[in-house]
Amino acid sequence: MVLRLKLIMQFVAWLHSSRKRFLFLTNSSDKTPDELQRKLARLGVVVDASHFYTSAQATAAFLASQRPSGSVYVIGDPGLHQALYSAGYVMNDVNPDYVVVGETPSYSYEKIEHAVHLVLNGAKLIGTNCDKTDPSPDYPGEVIPAAGSLITPIEKAAGVNAYFVGKPNPLMMRSAVTALGSKRLHTVIIGDRMDTDILGGLEAGIDSALVLTGVTTLKDMHQFSYVPRYIIRGISDLLQ
Repeated sequence: MVLRLKLIMQFVAWLHSSRKRFLFLTNSSDKTPDELQRKLARLGVVVDASHFYTSAQATAAFLASQRPSGSVYVIGDPGLHQALYSAGYVMNDVNPDYVVVGETPSYSYEKIEHAVHLVLNGAKLIGTNCDKTDPSPDYPGEVIPAAGSLITPIEKAAGVNAYFVGKPNPLMMRSAVTALGSKRLHTVIIGDRMDTDILGGLEAGIDSALVLTGVTTLKDMHQFSYVPRYIIRGISDLLQ
């Protein structure tokens, strides 16, 4: 853990010294960029909050492009609420344009029931991301339900398919490139998951680099019918 944090600190320092524009992309929608910035700062990695881009922000940008100044019923945490407010959306639990579901421990039958009612009466169903699980913060090696699992009962009961904005949807990748003020040909996506990071980059037409220090290993590669542009052992390879 200490070695990995040291490498991350060195990598961030290299990004700054090389004048690279960069974003940390995360499918998590529960925390705001400020909260993510403080979390990394406690670990000794100092970056500005502007370097974080969450599925909540991508979802808010998508909704604002579809229906500016709309309304939404949210099953999610402060990170999602803040992103939607910042995009000009208002909360509405009577007749919203959209029902949006993200990660949250504040999940109940009553919220599911109400969401189904709203969708059956015309609201569009949106998921911040399609991840079924997230790592458990309390039990190492175990998982907890993520947005993709939390939205499933609403889909089943209402008889609709949700639209998911986060990775691997290339929409989030393109949105991040726009936020960077960059171009696809001048951008690379570095990630450890073939099914989100690499797939999203492929479908967005952006070069990708698979890091073998996370979820996907070389042995896992045969499971996928696509490959990344680059494969690296770790971010230390980039520093060299």
